[in-house]
Amino acid sequence: MRQDTIHVRVIVPITTRGFRRPEALKALESPGVVVSHAEIDTGPGSIECEFEAALAAPGTVAKIIAAEHEGVDAVVIDCMGDPGLRPSRETVSIPVIGPGQTAMLVAAMLGHTFSVVTVLRRLRPSFENTAALAGVSGKLASVRSVDIPVLALESDLDRTKAMLVEEAVKAVEQDGAEAIIFGCTGLLGCAAAVREGLLARGIDVPVIDPIPNAVAVAAAMARVGLAQSKRTYPMPPAKEIVGYPAIELPFGMAAE
Repeated sequence: MRQDTIHVRVIVPITTRGFRRPEALKALESPGVVVSHAEIDTGPGSIECEFEAALAAPGTVAKIIAAEHEGVDAVVIDCMGDPGLRPSRETVSIPVIGPGQTAMLVAAMLGHTFSVVTVLRRLRPSFENTAALAGVSGKLASVRSVDIPVLALESDLDRTKAMLVEEAVKAVEQDGAEAIIFGCTGLLGCAAAVREGLLARGIDVPVIDPIPNAVAVAAAMARVGLAQSKRTYPMPPAKEIVGYPAIELPFGMAAE
């Protein structure tokens, strides 16, 4: 087990500058763990559909490759859609953590069932697909939404938190959820308020804030020397790539 400091980088896969405030990530540091962040240079202003997730993927992969080159120990993708998760895992050897996948796997440990409370109704298929790929479809009780766009979540934070509580209560009482996951990393810091709101209704279930959860898992994996299997995620084959100068693969390690 490593005894030195672990460096986790959070990759923000959108181009809206200032969306992820450094001080919020600084609060996730702990003894022996430092957290930095990087933003993509080309892509969507926010991610609210599969199209925007696809546009975010190339820049996300490039930033993750750069992070490994800089000596970062583990990476977290700052979006519940996990854009670029699988291709990034092919290109690097450090652990790459998607908060969507990770939150579902942790929720499946903490409760028999779980629900995702997200921003928009249109994201429901994406979360159902994530659950299927993670092997926990049978644990997903529901996907509920507050119908607030990502970039508007903080315009009235008290209202956002109240709506999160209401949808979480419905997820538990109507859908049978026994754990709650936030379906947007833009809700960072709201878990305590939602947990308190549920407890006030007599509902004692875990509320998973995806980014703190993912950073903790990433740091733990790096600490114990774990990363994605190169049987599952082998290096891409060496070939010409046109139009993506920021993506520089270590082709000497490319798969045959």
